[in-house]
Parts: sequence; structure tokens; C-alpha cells
Amino acid sequence: MVFSSLNFIFIFLPVFFLAYGIAAPKYKNLVLFAGSIIFYSMGVLDKPLYIPLFLLTVLVNFLIGELIENFRGLSKLWLVLGIVYNFWWLIFFKYTGFIFTNLNHLGASLTIPDIVLPIGISFYTFQNVSYIIDVYRKDTPAENSIVRYGAYISMFPQLIAGPIVKYKDVAQQLKNTGRHAPSAVEDGLKTFTIGLGYKVLIANQIGGLWSDISAIGFDSISTGLAWLGIFAYSFQLYFDFCGYSYMAIGLGRIMGFSIPENFRHPYMSLTVGEFWRRWHITLGTWFKEYIYIPLGGNRGGTRKTIRNLFVVWLFTGIWHGASWNFVLWGLVLLGFILLERFYIGDFLNKHPSVGHLYIILVIPVTWLLFAVTDLKQIGVYLVRLIPLIPHSGNVNPNDVAKHWGVYWKYFIAAGLLSTPLPEKLYKRFKGTVVVDIALLAVFWMAVYCMVKGLDDPFMYFRF
Repeated sequence: MVFSSLNFIFIFLPVFFLAYGIAAPKYKNLVLFAGSIIFYSMGVLDKPLYIPLFLLTVLVNFLIGELIENFRGLSKLWLVLGIVYNFWWLIFFKYTGFIFTNLNHLGASLTIPDIVLPIGISFYTFQNVSYIIDVYRKDTPAENSIVRYGAYISMFPQLIAGPIVKYKDVAQQLKNTGRHAPSAVEDGLKTFTIGLGYKVLIANQIGGLWSDISAIGFDSISTGLAWLGIFAYSFQLYFDFCGYSYMAIGLGRIMGFSIPENFRHPYMSLTVGEFWRRWHITLGTWFKEYIYIPLGGNRGGTRKTIRNLFVVWLFTGIWHGASWNFVLWGLVLLGFILLERFYIGDFLNKHPSVGHLYIILVIPVTWLLFAVTDLKQIGVYLVRLIPLIPHSGNVNPNDVAKHWGVYWKYFIAAGLLSTPLPEKLYKRFKGTVVVDIALLAVFWMAVYCMVKGLDDPFMYFRF
């Protein structure tokens, strides 16, 4: 079940919020926990064993938090066991096939198992690990209620694809459920609607161009269409994931939870480093707090800083997928970040027009490494991006004009919505009849598209 589906919007949400609304404050976390498990179960009906596995993960991490809190003499041992337990499941489900495949390339003869990745495991693993580390560090006391901890980990708005929420940021809210202003409900509904529009009306529609290009074949597209295609994928990924995050934040507000922002207009950045401080903010914060800083951050001199950045970006690439293109993607991003840190960063920040052009050209090319798993096909597409290199394929010289004629309106909408201007206008006129009518129109247009079947799963579900 996905947020941008008729079943979720018109069946699950009304039933859940009716139960949540009439429940006494002391039972709201239980309703949230139970409702979230039902939500999760709907996504793994073909793999029912993933349900008890998820519940076991909740229980084990709850107990480890208690053990760390109450047996400080062995707290490091419990922490290590907890980290190993969590990452064992992530490695088993996500990377076994990748590891076996590469061992076979080295001469082994291993049967590659057909393992389906449990939905959301990359996200809830990071939340569980952040919790037990924070308890170990004494940044937060251990939760003594399995229901509250279960509600935190399984909270359906952000269970499947984030944002990654740290327990210490919502601990007090879990203890004060039902004590938020009615205005938060209205604000949450509006935020959810904005996210729904981003996903259904922008991401799904502009993503059709990337699907068209994939169907044509990379060796049969012109340079112009190649650039148009990676711009389309860049917008699709942004509005897909940003839309999901807005919907999660909105649903959280309806229940009285402050789920952190995950995007801050990343395409307005001047450097790749700045872009990644604005994109998937909660993931970047997780890597910073639990890997980069513990390794020493930038405190040990240039060589150790480079080492620490290398570890972070290697893990960032691997976290996104068990494929060499993700490793390459992470290392290429590291290369740009180091280039900016030691050579061109100051220049780009002092010359915004150059910085914006740099981001417009560089980021879509890096997304190509993210989108295509076949390294050979990445090479083919990169050649298509360079007009001076002759194309050997059967290329239609009018292909870019043809596709621009279909998708131009989505590019204009995506470009405008990538800037801070619409958000500023929304905040200025929020609560007016004009804004309410506009949001109502967005909602019903999105519903119309869903009825017509013009919808796709969220792209980050596969991570």
C-alpha cells in the first residue's frame, strides 16, 4: 500500500484516523502501533514471514536499549551485539546476492539465492541503530514501554522510506499523544496534499520521459534527448521522494508528531556538497552523527578527513543499492566534494551564476550513475551526452522536439517548484480561500490520475 493510492487515501486513512481520534490519549500509541503493523503487512502479503521478523526487530532493539540502560558495565557489549544484529539482517537481505555474484566472478560456484528485500528495512534499521547508540551515549534514556517504542519504529508515515527519525526527537511527543492543536491537523492535511501533488502530478508525469528513453534504447537517442532525459529523471526522483517526505510530514502533524524536513530546495545549491546538505537531510545527518564524527570528522588533518569522507560516501553509495553503479555513484560524488573542498568551492560560492550552472550540469550526470545499474549502458549514455562524439545508432534527429512537445509543461512546473518562490507564496497566503481552492484542485486532480492508473510506486521503496 502506498500513500498515492485510492485504497490508502479513501480506506486506510479514514479508518485509522477514526480509531486514532476516538482513542483515549493513553491508547493512541497502541492504535498507531497496531495501525502501522497493518499498513506494513499490506505491503508484504506475498512474504508474510517479514511481519514477525519486523516485530522481532522491534522487540530485540527495545530489550537491547533496556540492557544498555540498566547494565552499564556491559553496555558496550550490548551495543555491539545490537549493531551486529541489525546490520546482519540488512546485509543478508540486501547484499547476499551481490556478494555471491562477485564471489562467482572470482571463481566460486555459489548458487545465488532469490531474496526479496523487506520493504523499509534500510530505513528502520538505521532508526533502530540510532536509538541504541543514543541510549549508549546517554543522549536519551531507554524507552520503558514496548508500545511507545513500537509506535516509534513502525510509525507508518515514515516507516517505508523515511524521513529517518531519531527517537530522542519524538520521545516527548510519544508521551504526549493527543495534545496538539487542531490547527496542526489542518496544516498536516495541506502538507500531505502538497506531497501528493508532487508525486502524482509532477514526478509520475515527467518520469514518463525517462521510461520512453529506456524503451527506445540509449544508443538510439540524440544528444538533446539524452540531456532532456537525465533532467527528467532528476526532477522525477526529487518530486517523488520530496513528495513522499511531505506526505509523511503531513500525516505526522495530523497525529501531533514533528517529523523532520528531508529536503531544502537542493537544486538551488551552488556546490555538490551544499546539494547533499539539502537533499535527503535525515540520511546525511545520520551518517554525520553516527559515522563521520565518530571517525574523527575533520579534526585529524587533511588525510584523515579524506579517509572519513571516503568511508561515508562509500557507505552512502552501498546503502542505496547492492550494485557497482551505486558504489561508483558514491565515489564520484566524493570526488566532486573533495574538488570543491580543496579547489573550486570558494569560487563557486562567490560566483552564484557559475555555481548554479555547475549544479544544473553535474547533478543530473551523477543521477545517471544512480539510475542505470549496467555500467556498459552508463558508458553508452555518457557518450550520447557529448555532441562531439559521433553516434553509431539509428538516431531520429527530431526526437528531442517530439518529446519536448509532450513534456514541456511538466519541466516548467518542476523547475518553478524546485525554487523557494512557491513555498514563500504558500506561507504568505496560507489560510486564504485561494490557497484552499488550489489545494483542493491539486487533491482531486491527483485522485483523477490515480483513478486513470497514472501512478507508480515510490522510487525509494527499492532502497
